[in-house]
Amino acid sequence: MCQLLGMNCATPTDFNFSFLGFAKRGGETDKHEHGWGLAIYEGRGLRTFHDTLPASRSKVADFVATYPMKTFNMMAHIRYATQGDVSLENVHPFQREMWGIPWSFAHNGEVPKYTGKQPFGDFPRLGKTNELWYHPVGDTDSEAVFCAILNGLRAEFTELPTLPVLYETLQRFCHEIINGEKDSTIFNFLLGCGQYTLFAYSWPGARPGSSVWNGLCYTIRRPPFLSATLADVDYAVNFASVTSPNDRVAVITTSPLTVDEEWKELKRGQLLMFDNGWGYSELHDCHEVEQLGRGLHSAALPKCSKNMSYDTPALLRSLVDQVVVLDNDDDGNNSSDLWTASRGADLGCGSGCAGVVFRSCIQHLTGVDISPEMVDKARQRGCYDRLLVGDIECVLCRPKEKFDIIFACNVFSFIHDIRGVFQSVSQSLQVQGIFAFSVEMIEDVVEEQQNLALQFCARYAHKRSYIKQVAQEFGFETKLQKESTLRDHEGSVVKGVLVVMTLK
Repeated sequence: MCQLLGMNCATPTDFNFSFLGFAKRGGETDKHEHGWGLAIYEGRGLRTFHDTLPASRSKVADFVATYPMKTFNMMAHIRYATQGDVSLENVHPFQREMWGIPWSFAHNGEVPKYTGKQPFGDFPRLGKTNELWYHPVGDTDSEAVFCAILNGLRAEFTELPTLPVLYETLQRFCHEIINGEKDSTIFNFLLGCGQYTLFAYSWPGARPGSSVWNGLCYTIRRPPFLSATLADVDYAVNFASVTSPNDRVAVITTSPLTVDEEWKELKRGQLLMFDNGWGYSELHDCHEVEQLGRGLHSAALPKCSKNMSYDTPALLRSLVDQVVVLDNDDDGNNSSDLWTASRGADLGCGSGCAGVVFRSCIQHLTGVDISPEMVDKARQRGCYDRLLVGDIECVLCRPKEKFDIIFACNVFSFIHDIRGVFQSVSQSLQVQGIFAFSVEMIEDVVEEQQNLALQFCARYAHKRSYIKQVAQEFGFETKLQKESTLRDHEGSVVKGVLVVMTLK
């Protein structure tokens, strides 16, 4: 199948090093010899190059690999044709204008729902699509899917969507595309929507009879910069000598381009939004990027007036304040200066949104997250006394370290069985210590033995009665809980519960 390359940068950056190795896979070190293409965002414009020749033998590719173009956002594609002739109209990336914004798209895989010779109008329509504004020029399922996504977005919005709303809508469309054909679909794509933002989605797999795995992985080059050696050509660069402290580059590709960098594979069904050289998958992070002015920009369409709220950390902190006030038999004032915890831990701290909210009531705050990139972003906030990279066990269950408060915002959605978390937290809290968390729920009407459900967006929802059961098992008492909006999905709010417990 085809291969993808994407770069998203904090400062304008050239892509010569990564593209040099990537182009070799177009007919020299690999068999992707049926054309190649490149899309580079420059301000509000989009510069593109396409060729039906193999990238390793294309004079246009040779020119691009040495020409010093710099960008915040780019994507490239080398093609191994499984659908459609070897012709220019079938070469990725594809591009269209929508809402006064140039959109670009490159895909790796096979999408059965959009495969075949029937008219485009006979293919499935996404979301609220009725009228078809965009049609494929070539014969690939990739371009058909791209047009279907754009038609769906145009039907969905009469105002320019914010980044969190766009993220949730794309996640829903991805589910519609693979639903009912999960075993036979391979769907990995890069979607550019302006000079700053790049989306990456992975539904990986291998074609029947093939051992080649088609997915997506990424690495983030950031200070302190090190040397990197390409896998497909004898060439290395010491990035420390050619970068500044402000540089940061996320590189997304089908398989690792270098032999000495750490590459992380996207999970099945995972959608990442890249901006400023970071990858985001939480709505509150997307919202924060939007607030920094990095969202979609258009002179043709007004900005979405819908003001979504992603304030789970603040709401959880408010509940904790109420519990502390009630336990101290105070006068009901919920001010944060009424109490201070000596030591606290933020489980799955992400970029530090919850840490900022809880910082004022904790003397020594530890944050832990499995993603080094998230820990780097949290460190920039300056609200943690200690940050660790790893799973939550690396901060819990230390015999000599006890916490007065442990909190977890939007973490249980990514944990299969929360029993182990409750057990570890119970061993790490002081008596009467506080455990506060948010959780998505499924009702108890599901099968008796089913304590959780994996939702299509790769998030878990847990049964209410099971949470109560494991809390009692490990000595927790529920002090306060409140239903709350945790996120938005398909235009509707996703309800969950904010819970504050204490250890007996």
